[in-house]
Amino acid sequence: MPSGSEPTLATDLQERAARALPAEHVERLGGWWLRHAPGCAWWVGTVLPHGTADGPGELAVRVTEVERYYAERGSQARFQITAGVAPEGLDELLAERGYRRHGLMSLRAAPTCRVLERAGSGSPCLRVQERPTRAWFETWHAVSGTDTDPSGEWALLRRVRSLSAYACALAGDEVVAVGRAVADTGWAGLFGMATRARARGRGAARGVLAALARWADANGADHLYLQVERDNAAAVRLYEGMGFGEVSEYHYRVAT
Repeated sequence: MPSGSEPTLATDLQERAARALPAEHVERLGGWWLRHAPGCAWWVGTVLPHGTADGPGELAVRVTEVERYYAERGSQARFQITAGVAPEGLDELLAERGYRRHGLMSLRAAPTCRVLERAGSGSPCLRVQERPTRAWFETWHAVSGTDTDPSGEWALLRRVRSLSAYACALAGDEVVAVGRAVADTGWAGLFGMATRARARGRGAARGVLAALARWADANGADHLYLQVERDNAAAVRLYEGMGFGEVSEYHYRVAT
C-alpha cells in the first residue's frame, strides 16, 4: 500500500484470498508477500506488494530482491498490481524493467444476505461437502483450462486450513458445475467456479453460488468476495446480478 496509508478493503480481501489459495512457501519482505507455488496455476505464486517502499530507489532494490527470490527457485517474478494498494510508482518501474501488463481482474464483494435474496428458487440438484471429491476436482480441472499437473492443485487444496465448502451442481449423476468457499473471520471467499459447456445458461453456476452463500451464512460469514476476469462477460453478469459490487480492479505484471 502507499506509504503512510491505512490498510484498504482491497488489501484485506487480497490477503484473505492468498490464505484461501495457499502457496507452498510464503516469505514476507517489508510487508510484500512473496509466494512460491510450483505445480499450481501461476497466479497463486504472484507477489502481493502490500508493504511500503520509500521512494523509487527503495522500490528498485525491493524488486531486485524479489527477482532473486524467484530466480533461486527456478521461476520468474510476477506481480499483482492494485491501484491504491501497491506502492506508488511500482507499476511504472516494472514496465521500465520489461514486465508486460497481463490480465485485468475485478475484485468484488457483497453482503451474504443480498446474495441469498437474489438467489431465488428453482436451483438445480446440489451437493455441498467439506472436502473436494474426485468428481468435483475433475470438473473444475476440465473447465479451468490450466495445464498444471493436477497433483499440484490437489496439494494446494490440502494446504487450506480454514473451514471450506465444495459445492456441485448435478445433472442426474453427473457433476456439471462446481465452486468452493473458504471462511475467514466474517467473510467467505468464493473460488473455483466452473461450469461444463453443455450446462451453461441453465442456472447451474447460479445454483452453486447460492449453495455456497447459504453455507457461508450458516457458518457466520456475513460478507462474500470473489475475483473474476473483467472480460469474462457471462461471469460478470452473473455476479452483478447476484449483488456483487466491485471493490477494485487489478492487473498483473509478468516478466517477458
